[in-house]
Amino acid sequence: MHGLGNDFMVLDLSRIDLRLSPRQIQRLADRHRGIGFDQLLQIHPPDSPTADFNYRVFNVDGSESEHCGNGARCIARYIADKGLSRRNPLRVKTVNRLLHLSLHDDGGVSVDMGAPEFDPARIPLRAPKRALTYRRRLPGLQQSGAQVAGRTDAARQADGRGEAPKEVEFSALSMGNPHAVIVVDRLSDAMVAALGPALGRHPDFPEGVNVGFMAVRSRAEVELRVVERGIGETLACGTGACAAVVAGRQRGLLDEAVTVHLRGGDLHIRYGQNQSVLMTGPAETVYEGSIEIRDHER
Repeated sequence: MHGLGNDFMVLDLSRIDLRLSPRQIQRLADRHRGIGFDQLLQIHPPDSPTADFNYRVFNVDGSESEHCGNGARCIARYIADKGLSRRNPLRVKTVNRLLHLSLHDDGGVSVDMGAPEFDPARIPLRAPKRALTYRRRLPGLQQSGAQVAGRTDAARQADGRGEAPKEVEFSALSMGNPHAVIVVDRLSDAMVAALGPALGRHPDFPEGVNVGFMAVRSRAEVELRVVERGIGETLACGTGACAAVVAGRQRGLLDEAVTVHLRGGDLHIRYGQNQSVLMTGPAETVYEGSIEIRDHER
């Protein structure tokens, strides 16, 4: 399945007890020798009366992620299409959140993503206290002809600097998984390939961080690219879109309802200050198949 090009392998384990090893997930994720996907989604029976299903997310390296917004929409569509439940909205439990998923007649899905978390200890981010933005040095990051934290090529050339600044400013929050959001003037100039992984593995983010690059078109429209932990840059990131809008709202740049333009398409995000974040977008099935799990591959 995919949500705006962010593609997933979905396993229905609601009636089967199956645990895949990191090695097996890596083999399945290989786009040349396996099936290929950005993340593996697993549907499990609920472990509490408040949920209809449990939902787990695994990255291509076999590590488990706390949450995936695009994946949540696919989970809702899969459950409805397979007749696993007639509830609408559905209640789906992640590692750390209870999501409410609503299906629409036009095929779209809305996800109540819950409230954002700003406490550094809960993101997690090593910082003495909560701040509107944070700054971190990224030693060894050198790449000219790019933009970091709003500084353009022309501005650097004017002041005689021939390389990108080694310090970056970002907003930090959790949408069930950690995000750092960098505001840039133009995505075409942003150092996505270099800066995303560099900040993503910064030691002050002990669990890593998804890094978003946001260019504000207007108070109701932004462009976004996201480098995800354990994956790299994807065509779309649901939690990243939510985090970007929340960060923009906190910084006074955006209104309550915002269209987020990602490389794979558009998501519609609504966030009132100190409220839950509502994300709406598509979810589509690409194909179905079966796999054989061999014990010796574990």
